[in-house]
Amino acid sequence: MEQFFARDFAGAPFKLFGTAHLVFIILVNMLIVSQRNKLGETTRRRLRYGIVGVLLVVETSWHVWNAVTGQWTIQTMLPLHLCSLMIWLSIYMLLVKSYPVYEFAYLLGIAGATQALLTPDAGAYGFPHFRFFQAMLSHGALVTAAIYMAVVEGFRPLPRSLVRVFLISNAYMLGVGLVNWLIGSNYLFIARKPETASLLDVLPAWPWYILYIEALGMVMMLLLYAPFAVRDWRTKAAAGLASSEM
Repeated sequence: MEQFFARDFAGAPFKLFGTAHLVFIILVNMLIVSQRNKLGETTRRRLRYGIVGVLLVVETSWHVWNAVTGQWTIQTMLPLHLCSLMIWLSIYMLLVKSYPVYEFAYLLGIAGATQALLTPDAGAYGFPHFRFFQAMLSHGALVTAAIYMAVVEGFRPLPRSLVRVFLISNAYMLGVGLVNWLIGSNYLFIARKPETASLLDVLPAWPWYILYIEALGMVMMLLLYAPFAVRDWRTKAAAGLASSEM
């Protein structure tokens, strides 16, 4: 148990691109999608609160662990990273069914959390350390929260959602850049690349990789919006065909 919470973990480091945690998260979300039409109001509420509980516990415990082990600093632990911010926003979204937050949770949260699941900032903390489970559960629950709101509650992004999310997220990045300059932090990893392995390693050096992040972010948002665009096109095509046959 001592090694489970140890600052200096003696076990194996996190295995990049491991599959076990990804398979589990995929199965959980597939279960929600497959059972979405069978969920009553009580079950829906319990599921929403369950996801809220997971997000709240893993994020709070992450701050407590860093504080107890002497690692909590304003340069690293403020909720300014994309996924950290989206955890608290997703909690609010699930509690009050907020559509404005859903736009960001779906278009940004899924993209950011997926990248974090593929290349977590877990460093030396592999299975079975607390940090391993915290990273997997927090980012996995972020994906599940957005998917739940889409497939169970019926929320969906609109074309204007893409514009709104892009503009506001860029304004947010500028604000975080100012914070980084003032306190010497690296939130959003826009001051420098992270020390642990990540997808940013294959991109050009600072500051050029930020432009690539912008482009990749837009591509991810378009891919996430694509299923809804295709559905809209099919609905419009079917309506046009029906009207022409009348």
